[in-house]
Amino acid sequence: MESNNLEIEYDLSPLCIVYKDGKVERLIGTEIVPPSAADSETGVGSKDVVIEPDTGVSARLYKPKPTNSDQKLPVLVYFHGGAFLVQTAFSPTYQPFLNSLASQANVIIVSVEYRRAPEHPLPVGYDDSWAAVKWVVSHSGGDGEEDWLGDCADFGRVFFAGDSSGANIAHNMAIRVGSDGLDGGKLAGLVLMHPFFWGKDPTGDETTDVGVREYLEKVWLSACPTSTGLDDPWINPVMDPKWSGMGCAKVLVVVAEGDVLKHRGWLYYEELGKSTGWGGEVEIMETEGEEHVFYLEKPHCDKAKDLVKRVATFLKSESSI
Repeated sequence: MESNNLEIEYDLSPLCIVYKDGKVERLIGTEIVPPSAADSETGVGSKDVVIEPDTGVSARLYKPKPTNSDQKLPVLVYFHGGAFLVQTAFSPTYQPFLNSLASQANVIIVSVEYRRAPEHPLPVGYDDSWAAVKWVVSHSGGDGEEDWLGDCADFGRVFFAGDSSGANIAHNMAIRVGSDGLDGGKLAGLVLMHPFFWGKDPTGDETTDVGVREYLEKVWLSACPTSTGLDDPWINPVMDPKWSGMGCAKVLVVVAEGDVLKHRGWLYYEELGKSTGWGGEVEIMETEGEEHVFYLEKPHCDKAKDLVKRVATFLKSESSI
């Protein structure tokens, strides 16, 4: 039995290793930190809540230090990255970044803890994320159990955001709002940071390196084994017939010069801007000289601060649409 336990089904290092007996060894993103009544740098408070006891879907909420007790704050529903396979909403990777963003943008953040692949292959993560979105807006009528949302949230200004695979989730949630609506709330905007989108054929100057492309395909199919492939609209949104039905009128795409996924972010920006029937506003920001999700790894560097400032400005601005 011991030797069988060591037989590898597939190796997705540096993310995780999956063994033939079903065991998953996550190589990064396993550490967690507790919430804080008041962050020492920003004054932002955080706490953890259970959304669905049966599935384990939960969230970490962030609320900025109050400046006006009567002021209603926008709500940002945030989806963490990690290739759908690693990281959590309770990771130290996210705490400094989301504290800073909540403070600068003056928003309530609901950072969603969805179930991860491969134990729970997609679309489970999408369904969990949608359940979290619906839970958030269920507080709009004053009947919800979470007072930070019921008492403080402006449900006419709901935003979705995420990084990497979390940005992929955020996009797919915005598409679902376009098709299903958002009863109790209005999706005001979408922020996609270093989004994990891909496709069968290279676009523009995207890498043609066989090893890189095979690895990213392996990651996607490990997370979503029932997918039709790399042109599945879940991973390649420009192939989605629902593209023009995006459920918000403002989108900000954030990319990094050294990120292999950069070209997909630019393609998203260009194609959404040309999309007939949508009619919204899409912006893009590229950070020079940095790699994928650098702002999570180096939250105190100047370029990370610039990124947070740009996202905060987007969240505070009013759409002209």
